[in-house]
Amino acid sequence: MDIIGVPGVMAEAELISSIVTFFKRVGITASDVGFKVSSRKVLQEVLRCYSVPENLFEKVCVVIDKMEKISIDEITKELKSLGMSEEAINELLQVLSVKSLEKLEEILGAAGEAVADLKQLFFLAEKFGYSEWIQFDASVVRGLAYYTGIVFEGFDRERKLRAICGGGRYDHLLSTFGGDDIPACGFGFGDAVIIEVLNLLLKEKELLPVLSLQVENIVCALDHHLQGAAAAVATRLREKGQSVDLVLESKPLKCGVQTSSTDKCTKVDIGGEF
Repeated sequence: MDIIGVPGVMAEAELISSIVTFFKRVGITASDVGFKVSSRKVLQEVLRCYSVPENLFEKVCVVIDKMEKISIDEITKELKSLGMSEEAINELLQVLSVKSLEKLEEILGAAGEAVADLKQLFFLAEKFGYSEWIQFDASVVRGLAYYTGIVFEGFDRERKLRAICGGGRYDHLLSTFGGDDIPACGFGFGDAVIIEVLNLLLKEKELLPVLSLQVENIVCALDHHLQGAAAAVATRLREKGQSVDLVLESKPLKCGVQTSSTDKCTKVDIGGEF
């Protein structure tokens, strides 16, 4: 899901609201899933204080995105290899360990865009009614280079899985493809992870629906020359509102019977010579 053309934090707030709404509708609660929220501008403000060149920003983001995967010593080593001073690295790691907006404001001050944007997001989260779902975590930067502002990641509270979803603001992405800069933000689910989440959490809550595969009719032509007739029969049945599984190849009689048993079919229509 993406929102194009809205420069304000209301867009990010609506994105997170849409994810929360989805989770609520399938039976997942704030005790099951949460969102870690930060802003790329936090990192930019720290690096600017220590005169770290802007061309290193994206590389630093990639390193910081590994914080839950590798040790702090390894993070420090990689940041040093980028040319950052020890003082800058220590200050950066201190900021990235911050888990509250109040503490972040003490370090960066209230005047910067990073703090202002995040305070507005948490204000809107309260108004939307999902403040219990989100938490500030300065270490969230997202590894992709195009993010420019607020970023967020969904996670399961028991930390059994990878990030469920992630997104943020990317105001300069469209210009990289030859267009004009347009304010934009969005998010995506990891297809494999969201299936794992639904299976894990909904099974635990006994909310996972049991879907029975049932087809009213199976239409099967035993002979290649009768495939046209089989197609016509399938069409007439579908026009009457009945579900039809049309066997697309000529099959022996036993295949049609086996398919009907597997699909819990109530009727088999077979064309051919017996």
